[in-house]
Amino acid sequence: MPTDNRFSAARVHPRSTWLLAAIALGLAVVAFHPASGVAARSASNAVVSTTTSGLGQILVDSRGRTLYMFQKDRDGKSACAGKCAAFWPPLISAAKPAVSGAAKASLIGTTKRADGRLQVTYNHHPLYTFVKDTKKGQTTGENVDAYGAEWYVVSPAGAKIEPHAAPSSGGYGS
Repeated sequence: MPTDNRFSAARVHPRSTWLLAAIALGLAVVAFHPASGVAARSASNAVVSTTTSGLGQILVDSRGRTLYMFQKDRDGKSACAGKCAAFWPPLISAAKPAVSGAAKASLIGTTKRADGRLQVTYNHHPLYTFVKDTKKGQTTGENVDAYGAEWYVVSPAGAKIEPHAAPSSGGYGS
């Protein structure tokens, strides 16, 4: 007896239909929802806070990661892009950032990067994290000489924190 193949492609198991719909919905949420994945970090308002470390009171981001200033930055503008920004990611905010702890609201601001994103500044210093800081409060980037200048942890007063020990060379693009 001949088989009618006109409807064979339309026969889908009900569980398969549900699974395909769930996958499609999940992909749509991830692709278009601003609070998903990496987009959440760059699309949200940054928070600059403080913590106590071996260097005293320091600035940290909302995840507790130490914030640094780059001595090569001038007039509130970042001099760190490309490979430099891969090792020293700029603190990005969608709008005016917030402060908590001992951080001062009067010192917070933003500057526009070459790529159009807003980088958080503190006392007119663009702020960065360091990829080698893998835990909250680590300060392994303190006094590292890389990409043409030194990097320093930032105090709640908006000044660089001088190292307690001899300077180290990080070897990150020097």
